[in-house]
Amino acid sequence: MTGIVEHVHLAPESGAAVESRERVEAVAGRGLRGDRYFGAEGAFSQGSDDDTADRAVTLIEAEALDAVEDDYDIGLEPGEHRRNVTVRGVALNHLVGRRFRVGEAVCEGVELCEPCNYLERSLSKRGVEDALVHRGGLRARIVESGEIAVGDSVVSVASESD
Repeated sequence: MTGIVEHVHLAPESGAAVESRERVEAVAGRGLRGDRYFGAEGAFSQGSDDDTADRAVTLIEAEALDAVEDDYDIGLEPGEHRRNVTVRGVALNHLVGRRFRVGEAVCEGVELCEPCNYLERSLSKRGVEDALVHRGGLRARIVESGEIAVGDSVVSVASESD
């Protein structure tokens, strides 16, 4: 498996508009420097420190976004889906429980990032929640710090569970 990073987005505060970035520092156990979850300010930051670390970075497949447009006639602009990293050429659903490298950072897939009604309400696009079921991306923890940049590779790495 080898993919590529197409977009990087951060939201500096909970509910704030996402901002496109060319690169970001991924910090192990914390998140993406400058993102709402780095400072535990995101909507899902109300749990334990482990819960916050498990949501350190979210990824979504560009192919899934293409399918949403084809199947549901719902177009989502880059970052509009509120995931941090858009990738192409990677089956993210297969990375739950596995380690993978995104640029210089090593991440571990925690769980599928199923859509919630917050996204549909904030976008005012009826049907987006249903359209993203099982293709809404992946929540991951950062286990080794490093930079993530547009154009970086996404590759699986061997782990003790392999």
